Amino acid sequence: MDRTARWERAAEWPLTLVALIFLIAYALPIAVPALPAWALNACEVAIWAAWAVFVVDYLTRLVLSGNRRRFVTSNLLDLAVVLLPMLRPLRLVRLLALVSILHRTALKELRGRVAVYTAGGAALLVLVGALAITDAERSEPGANITTLGDGLWWALATMTTVGYGDRFPVTTTGRFVAAGLMVGGIALLGVVTATIASWLVQRVSEVTESEEAATRAQVDLLAREVAGLRAELAAQADERRRLPGA
Repeated sequence: MDRTARWERAAEWPLTLVALIFLIAYALPIAVPALPAWALNACEVAIWAAWAVFVVDYLTRLVLSGNRRRFVTSNLLDLAVVLLPMLRPLRLVRLLALVSILHRTALKELRGRVAVYTAGGAALLVLVGALAITDAERSEPGANITTLGDGLWWALATMTTVGYGDRFPVTTTGRFVAAGLMVGGIALLGVVTATIASWLVQRVSEVTESEEAATRAQVDLLAREVAGLRAELAAQADERRRLPGA
């Protein structure tokens, strides 16, 4: 195991915890707009502290990697997490941090846990989409997504491709969020479908191999029995030939 892999393994759970704290700190001001000033400030501090942890993690992995150019090009999502939140208009990009960190842990245990991954991935996607769309829309004139409840309903309808049309984004940022949620929902469905198909193929292969092994065992047993009968018949024939007068 190289140094980068060792670091990622050691930092896996601490970063997951930081990502969840980040999500809570991001979600509270959106879910409860009437938070007192000190709570809003605490959430902002937690968000930036989490961002600082992500920066340290990214720089550490960059230094430990053997090929830094290759590391940067193969970890563009992590780079976006580090650079884009510094631009104040791009608040929604901070949610990429949660996706980036949880992506590094969730996929390692994907196979064999399809149900858990489906439920967790879908719930996370709906929640992130609802937070993002509510944050982008609720203060805009003519917006019809003004509460987190509206955002959750819209995100669920959008991800499942139902699209009732009673809630829809009116801002450019909201439409980008909608596009991301659509793509994410399709990608999640594709991953789950591919995983189920892979699992079914594996199970069929295992059953087929088991049946073939059982068949080979039966054939070998029959072959040994036939060989034994032949040997017995040959011995009886030799014995008859050796009898006097045969």
